[in-house]
Amino acid sequence: MSVEVGAVLNGKVTGIQSFGAFVALEGQETQGLIHISEVSNTYVKDINDFLTVGQEVQVKVIKVDAEKNKISLSIRALMPDPEGNKNRKERSEKAPRESNKRGALGARKRASQQFKSEPDQEGYSTLGDALKAAMNK
Repeated sequence: MSVEVGAVLNGKVTGIQSFGAFVALEGQETQGLIHISEVSNTYVKDINDFLTVGQEVQVKVIKVDAEKNKISLSIRALMPDPEGNKNRKERSEKAPRESNKRGALGARKRASQQFKSEPDQEGYSTLGDALKAAMNK
């Protein structure tokens, strides 16, 4: 395979499956695959709404696996990002993900700590104690 990552090539859609489209690359002996997530910079529910067999497309090579003779292609990589959005690579470089400090587990932990604190001015040490006292009144 003489295809390199980053190359922009022309091709023709030869087959469509629910997961992506196969493309015969101009001047190549092999086909590449455009995964459904690489078809557009918007949500793609049905790939047939975007591509048809026989359609000429311009694609960017995003991965080459010479051992398995597979080429991963993208149309999305050639599109401008939707207005107001940054591309994934730029976002991940600028703001690495933080640990799950405010996720569901963190919220549960904070809530349990809140109700396992020292007794308050009314003498309740847990939410359960407060509920039992309220029901007994």
